[in-house]
Amino acid sequence: MPAQRFNFPNARGERLAALLDLPETPPRAYALFAHCFTCGKDVLAASRIAQGLTRLGIAVLRFDFTGLGASDGEFANTNFSSNVADLIAAADHLRRTHAAPQLLIGHSLGGAAVLAAAGDIAEVRAVATIGAPSDPGHITHLFGDRLADIAAQGEVEVMLAGRPFRVQRQFLEDVAGQKLSERVAHLRRALLVLHAPTDDTVGIENASAIFAAARHPKSFVSLDDADHLLRRPRDAAYAANVIAAWVERYLTPAAAPDAGDDAPVDGVRVQETGGGRFQQHVAIGRHRLRADEPVASGGLDSGPDPYGLLMAALGACTSMTLRLYAERKQLPLERVSVHLRHTKIHATDCDECETKSGRLDRIDREIVLQGTLDDATRKRLLEIADMCPVHRTLTSEVLIKTSERAIDPN
Repeated sequence: MPAQRFNFPNARGERLAALLDLPETPPRAYALFAHCFTCGKDVLAASRIAQGLTRLGIAVLRFDFTGLGASDGEFANTNFSSNVADLIAAADHLRRTHAAPQLLIGHSLGGAAVLAAAGDIAEVRAVATIGAPSDPGHITHLFGDRLADIAAQGEVEVMLAGRPFRVQRQFLEDVAGQKLSERVAHLRRALLVLHAPTDDTVGIENASAIFAAARHPKSFVSLDDADHLLRRPRDAAYAANVIAAWVERYLTPAAAPDAGDDAPVDGVRVQETGGGRFQQHVAIGRHRLRADEPVASGGLDSGPDPYGLLMAALGACTSMTLRLYAERKQLPLERVSVHLRHTKIHATDCDECETKSGRLDRIDREIVLQGTLDDATRKRLLEIADMCPVHRTLTSEVLIKTSERAIDPN
């Protein structure tokens, strides 16, 4: 499934590394996923749940909180409140580039964070928590006998999941000041609580407390014998299926970024989606696809760039032409693959070109011919490749007439 990797700034201007998992079809809605404490966007539970939701038509943005994974910043300077601020910044980025998230999903401490952030993201209609603590201060038990040292010394190094992290006193003060139960009581969003009764990291009593504090609509689903991190693929897949089925009744269909209906179009229609600077919705007959620019060029890399589409057209035409020729001549051509690359070169570097100044376009096309073919046949097939219609169009004089089309008021 397609995915977009990019960075976005947090409230302090630090770069946060993100990954947007997209379904194969235009998304029904967008979700924002908050990972567990000291984890990251690529933790198995996050990736498996995101992939499960994309298969059901929901796009999922997951990212590394400040100071974790590939994101900027120092972990020691972060706390629960900064995680909530990161979530709001992520929602702002989605709103600007695609569509604001209607669903928030949080795992472990990330579950507490989405409960705290939901009230500050107006478009959120539903919140799902997985193994979430009812009190962010619950996380301090992981610090063990270093808890007193943090309070006394102001900052110490602790081992969490086998890795060293610097933790400051301000972290303890921040979680101690959180009133999550009040936020849950005033959530005003549909709530789904998923928790394993046998969770020995965050006990099931936390799920009971969250559920009791929330108002309807609210639901609870047991994850039975799953572990806290949902290490088994079937547990993450189950959670994804449950979330997708539950949230269905609460979603508002996203304003289609790929504007336009599904009816076949006459010719080709290319239209801006409003997602990012360059993302385009391409309708070719009854077929739909996206075009975009790479991130380095200011795009979202959500589809091939224009020259990529041009190369695809030439490659497809080449392969189809060779297949037709092979069938007509009854040649033992088993498979064709065409590899193309577009570059700009100086005209002076091209001996066979008529243009002798400036720069010109060069397309390198390599063709793989599989089958028991003799040398003469292979040579003839390469000659036939130059006869494909798109090749002839690209190498002949082309007239392009541009005019303005009036917008249909209906």
